[in-house]
Amino acid sequence: MQDKVKQAGEVDVSIVSENANWTFDVPPAEFERHIERSIPFYRGGHDLVAQLSDFFLPENAVVYDIGTTTGAIPRKILSRHPEKIFHTTGIDVVASMIAYAAAETPDPRASFVCGNALEYEFEKSNFIVLYYTLQFIHPSVRISLLEKIYDSLHWGGGLVIFEKVRAPDARFQDYMTQLYTEFKLANNFSPDQILNKERSLKGILEPFSQRGNLTLLEEAGFSDIMTVFKHICFEGWLAIK
Repeated sequence: MQDKVKQAGEVDVSIVSENANWTFDVPPAEFERHIERSIPFYRGGHDLVAQLSDFFLPENAVVYDIGTTTGAIPRKILSRHPEKIFHTTGIDVVASMIAYAAAETPDPRASFVCGNALEYEFEKSNFIVLYYTLQFIHPSVRISLLEKIYDSLHWGGGLVIFEKVRAPDARFQDYMTQLYTEFKLANNFSPDQILNKERSLKGILEPFSQRGNLTLLEEAGFSDIMTVFKHICFEGWLAIK
């Protein structure tokens, strides 16, 4: 029975994962295809982040994308501002993702670092992105990362966070779970793939409620916070120092 519980299961084409053992160390191109089918308005969120960057890029601005995976968000920001002088750094713990991001982003204004953001020495910065990243960081150290981000931002700098969120009570959580399952089925995930993904994320994906995320931001020092995206159990906020 124990071997059966640990058995790897397919969560998408070319992506398999064991119970409670999800990893981002998967083929980067397959990851992009998988995540776009898994998260509503995933690419639209990239566009929104890039649009928000318009307000936070003075000359020689410093931008960070924490949990950059394939570097899609830095590329989106760079392409939106082809003539601006600024630098963007993508940070991720998965070496294969960093290698892919660097290869796909030849712009000299971009760099990519394989490392843990909790241990990284941030420069004073203007714009920081956490795009479905905080939910994978252990709850006990999330406040430490947010405090570090707050301290690194210039006054008036912006932090954009997108997260999967828990509903405020069990009834609403049931509604949201069923709607999200319907979304994945409509995107051609099989019931087995959906179940395998849920099993693989146990103890790894730990979403907070909207209130929980806002409380973290406030405890880190942010007071000016606005919702910029909401769909089913996915939300995005802009916090300004």
